[in-house]
Amino acid sequence: MRQHPPQGLGPPEAAMEKDLDCCQDGAKTVPSAGLSTEGTETQLDDFVGAHHPDYNEEEEEQKYFRRKRLGVIKNVVAASLAGTLTYGVYLGLLQMQLILHYDETYREVKYSNIGLEDIDRKVLMGINVTPVAALLYTPVLIRFFGTKWAMFLAVGIYALFVSSNYWERYYTLVPSAVAIGGVIVPLWASMGTYTTRMAQKYYEYVNYKEEQEKERQRVPRDACNAYIIVFQTVFYSCFHLSFVCAQMPMVFFLNNYLYQLNHTLFAVKHCGTLSHGTLPGFNKTVLQSLPRSVNLIIVESVLMAAAFLAMLVVLVLCGAAYRPMEEIDMRSIGWGNIFQLPFKHMRDYRLRHLFPLFIYSGFEVLFVCTGFSLNYGVCALGLERLAYLLMAYGFSASACSSLALCMLRLRRHIPLLAGAFIHAALLVTLFCWAPEPRYLAQAPLLYSIAVLWGTGSALNKTGISILLGMLYKKKERQDFIFTIYHWWQALAIFTVYLWSGLPMKAKLSIMLLTLVVAVGTYLWMERKVAQNVEVRLPRIPRPRHKTRGYRYLEDNSDETGSDGDGDKEDEGRHPTEATSEDELPKEDGEQLG
Repeated sequence: MRQHPPQGLGPPEAAMEKDLDCCQDGAKTVPSAGLSTEGTETQLDDFVGAHHPDYNEEEEEQKYFRRKRLGVIKNVVAASLAGTLTYGVYLGLLQMQLILHYDETYREVKYSNIGLEDIDRKVLMGINVTPVAALLYTPVLIRFFGTKWAMFLAVGIYALFVSSNYWERYYTLVPSAVAIGGVIVPLWASMGTYTTRMAQKYYEYVNYKEEQEKERQRVPRDACNAYIIVFQTVFYSCFHLSFVCAQMPMVFFLNNYLYQLNHTLFAVKHCGTLSHGTLPGFNKTVLQSLPRSVNLIIVESVLMAAAFLAMLVVLVLCGAAYRPMEEIDMRSIGWGNIFQLPFKHMRDYRLRHLFPLFIYSGFEVLFVCTGFSLNYGVCALGLERLAYLLMAYGFSASACSSLALCMLRLRRHIPLLAGAFIHAALLVTLFCWAPEPRYLAQAPLLYSIAVLWGTGSALNKTGISILLGMLYKKKERQDFIFTIYHWWQALAIFTVYLWSGLPMKAKLSIMLLTLVVAVGTYLWMERKVAQNVEVRLPRIPRPRHKTRGYRYLEDNSDETGSDGDGDKEDEGRHPTEATSEDELPKEDGEQLG
């Protein structure tokens, strides 16, 4: 018997029962032998087509998309908190362990025959060298697991690094350090992709009424820029608090065991711009009493609980960045294409002009944690005030990340140039200043520099992520773009690791030169974008799979040739696009950024 589909959502149960009773009463009045087909269809039409008198379809639709928007906000906040906990635990544990292992008495009493200094050197080498190869596997990893599960895997490996410190041996510390170095780029690339994608989804849920009208039209170029700005600001406001969280083991535990500055800095003769290497002359004994093993286990257990909490936040609170079929389509372009596309995206002049800015972004964050905090802060104020100096930096960076919201009203280059100007002024100041060792009267100036450096870092990091989200809105490209960004940042951090023995003036000169080049190339890029200079981007191939029943089966997933296999949807929207190897298509609405 033919049934007509319902016109709207089903009515409440009470109304359904009432209508059912009416239908049954009506049926009883008609003899069963004489029940015609037309009468039955009429009764069914009356039943399934009944609307609840209080049902408002538009109101229900608004409630549905309101829930969707709240879900997106929950995803962004959860990812931000997970990133904050993860990096805070990692940085705090690494800092505490390096200070403990630096002390000669601690090494001799607890680990006399295992060569702890050599293990620490190899741990730092594993953390800093391994990300150099990350460009080869990060896009494959993100596409294989999906953005959310790549985040979960990386956070889990950070937790593994924490657990390896319960039993400090070569075969536990070094492999876990290599593993954590291998997931540094995947973690932050997936975080950047996730945040940008959430901004796009939020825009879709806000403008759901206009979607049907825009199905056959191009989406406005700057449609979701405002949400990208807000969501990246929220992420970095939370992330920079990780530098504050990382100091909790120092503030509440390790500071109770440290010597005062008159002991630790007794042999230090030069600070700041006059110093060479990492704080020469620093005393080899920094602990006036050794912490008990039970207390160390308690601190590490708290850090392990925080890392496990970060895993749970990603697992439970973070929703998927893409629909299941979207993830299947993104994987099915072929693993060979996924491997090649990050390299092919580097042909875009916009990315090439941003490389110096990516490199400086890596320079400055590690310099403030090592060069400035040790050769300036600890040298003048003592090791016991290191935590407070970095907390001032973290609080300032977190608060000043909100300054990026000015991009909602001002042109996007203003925050980036403001951050660069602040750092340039500070680099010149540090180049000309050598603080006196063991002189606490210099504390206000040092804290001011830390706060201002945090302001510049916030504008730099937040501005770059917002800029990439604005330039590359196509969801199929975002993981490649953020992989390239964080890979160059990792290369810069590796360079800072290698130059640790250079004079401070050489380090500051390299950073200042890099900053000047970065600002110049960035302004050149903005000028070319304003002039509508043709961009050179590789085509994203069409998904290659066959459907059998409900299941997608990939076909020839290892084939390459991403430039030749263009997306027909893109071809339909851009009939004038070039198809040759030398003239690749423009990004949708990206010519003006």
